[in-house]
Amino acid sequence: MAEKDTAVRKADQDALKRLTGRAGADMVRDGDVVGLGTGSTARFAIERLGERMAEGLRIRGIPTSMESERLARKCRIPLVALDAAGAIDITIDGADEVDPRLDLIKGLGGALLREKIVASATRKQVIVVDGSKLVERLGTRAPVPVEVVPFGHPLTARRLAALGSAPALRMAKGSNSPYITDNANFIYDCRFDSIPDARKLEAEIDAIPGVVESGLFVGLAHVVITATEKGLEVKQRPGV
Repeated sequence: MAEKDTAVRKADQDALKRLTGRAGADMVRDGDVVGLGTGSTARFAIERLGERMAEGLRIRGIPTSMESERLARKCRIPLVALDAAGAIDITIDGADEVDPRLDLIKGLGGALLREKIVASATRKQVIVVDGSKLVERLGTRAPVPVEVVPFGHPLTARRLAALGSAPALRMAKGSNSPYITDNANFIYDCRFDSIPDARKLEAEIDAIPGVVESGLFVGLAHVVITATEKGLEVKQRPGV
């Protein structure tokens, strides 16, 4: 019975992810250069973009991971390198947590570095999530993923711990070996009891030698589309 209830909840959550992912994809306009996010919700957005292209939409995509690149090619979305595109009109991506200021934790899917590079070059960053990702304060449910270079990573982990976190080296699924990012780095998932100032913590993490990037995305999201049982809700960062 418990397994059946779990399966039902997952199906319901997948339906919400599909709803919000497709809504994000429908914000894309003809001729846009589109950042293609990574993760289960972003997958629905990419698939919807493929459908829209079959209907006549013309876009070029910039994937944030090898996984998204494979899906984009399957959906026949033409791809372009970031340096060739120059700027990105819109990016559709998911998040692991979203707070009331539209600040985020991302990276449980392992693509945080490329996701942040793409987000920083995007005119409109659209985040698509289901209601379970909304929190009053970042760090409530999700750890902060931190991508680090393998060299000296235990020392990097100790310095992350000194910031008040409990860093855990992410392991590859079904393996005793560390998870390797698309950029050949490691990830530490850092659990904090509380994150009262996400911008300050982001700067402190980034200042540690050996850290490549953190999963704190502060001030980067322009629009958040949330799907719940009540329907879609769209929030926009003030001044955008």
